[in-house]
Amino acid sequence: MTSPVQTTLRLAVLGLCLLAAAAADAWARRPEIIAPLVPLQTLPTTVGAWSGLEAPAFAPEVVAELGVDEYVNRIYLAGSNPVSLYVGYYRSQQTGDAIHSPQNCLPGAGWLPVSTSRLTLRVDGRSEPVTINSLLIQKGVERQVVLYWYQSHGRVVASEYWSKAYLVLDAIRWHRSDAAMVRVISPVLATDGSEREAEERAAAFVREIFPHLDRLLPA
Repeated sequence: MTSPVQTTLRLAVLGLCLLAAAAADAWARRPEIIAPLVPLQTLPTTVGAWSGLEAPAFAPEVVAELGVDEYVNRIYLAGSNPVSLYVGYYRSQQTGDAIHSPQNCLPGAGWLPVSTSRLTLRVDGRSEPVTINSLLIQKGVERQVVLYWYQSHGRVVASEYWSKAYLVLDAIRWHRSDAAMVRVISPVLATDGSEREAEERAAAFVREIFPHLDRLLPA
């Protein structure tokens, strides 16, 4: 037989559960906070020794496939040495549009991964170095080094899995799911002695462009 005390306790627990469920439902119905973004096109076309030119715009169906809200796609040159820069920004990833990893997209264009590693760089404006991905890809006899990372709320993340974990955590804490993926591609040139030179060229460009990206992307 249930005592009055036990009955009261059960009713209190049930009431708390109902309140928690109501609070969770109210939280889920709140509009997502969309942080203001300085237009990515204001990213400088001249950084250090590098001068940039706009690459051809993506076709509408490509933009729709990416699900990106804003992007920059440029070629930068330092003398005769080129790198390409792509920045894709997502205001919200709660509507099914999510960041695509280069390792998922590049094989569709015929580029196959040869090796993957992590690269740690010191950049202006950060007290601690940042760690990013370094990916060597190949199509036929052509080789390229791809440096990329995920950036959101002042955080630089190399791991795709950690970027997803932070996405969930940020959605719970701040009701935000905005983030960007930054990709720099450096072709392995005939004048390069090794893929290492292509990676160093890409890393030098990242050091130049990073402080500008840091100011543009919402913290």
